[in-house]
Amino acid sequence: MTADPIPAGTTRAGGTGTLGDHPVSRIGYGAMQLERLHNDRPAAIALLRRAVELGVDHVDTAQFYGNGFVNGLIRDAFRPEDGVVVVSKVGADPNPGGPVPLRPAQRPEQLRASVEDNLTALGVDRIPVVNLRRLDTGPGLRAEGDQVVDLDDQLAVMTALRDEGKIGAIGLSSVTLDGLRQALPAGIACVQNAYSLVARGDEDMLRLCVDEDIAWVPFFPLGGAFPGMPKVTDDPAVTDVAHALGHTPAQIGLAWLLHHAPNVLLIPGTANADHLEANITAGTITFDDSTLAALDAVRSRSTDVPLG
Repeated sequence: MTADPIPAGTTRAGGTGTLGDHPVSRIGYGAMQLERLHNDRPAAIALLRRAVELGVDHVDTAQFYGNGFVNGLIRDAFRPEDGVVVVSKVGADPNPGGPVPLRPAQRPEQLRASVEDNLTALGVDRIPVVNLRRLDTGPGLRAEGDQVVDLDDQLAVMTALRDEGKIGAIGLSSVTLDGLRQALPAGIACVQNAYSLVARGDEDMLRLCVDEDIAWVPFFPLGGAFPGMPKVTDDPAVTDVAHALGHTPAQIGLAWLLHHAPNVLLIPGTANADHLEANITAGTITFDDSTLAALDAVRSRSTDVPLG
């Protein structure tokens, strides 16, 4: 299904949410998939420009996306007048040629070096939000040896970078509930954890974020990224609702997240302009009470996959 183009206009995609001190579109853009356009830089930049036209004004990135390639695209694609809030992350480094494309980079000096690398690649003096990717919970990398670092030591360097004006706010990614509680005194703007309609193991953390006015930014919002993770688009309730409303199951899964909690911000990624428009269209979908209840009930019929 190809979504009807959304007219460029004054409204933010999905409505307005809050990310730190920034009002932003509730649907942003996750830039990782731009690595797939490595051989077509003009198409990648055009996709970022299209996102802005569709009301997206926050983008999630990392220096380890394409070993700086994606940050370079963002530097060249956006203009100051676009008002795009760029969110990056640290805690891993590129590992070109390795069996896994990433390696942990959790030590304080590595976190600082990664922020500096992001600043250089993005061509800015300050990054509005930087997420500290912990390795406490999955899916993905785990810390071993000297990469097992106390959270307080990491927060100390992140706070110092904020005080120096190199980052505007601190977020956390792949964090546990206890880790978030420990970090709260440092001032946390957002949390990025794996979470979807069919994998809600972090519900208590989401509720804590609601209480603390912390943005909840789920990655893998449609599940299925790793073996054993359930897929939102495979659930019968989701496909039934999609058929009834004339949308795709993926759009229903994204729309449910926006309805589930007021602090949810989405960063779906794609390298395809039609998919980009379909993702943003999800922000226009409304559910009546019975439909929302049917989707909420999916949790009782699905098995949450332990992610850590």
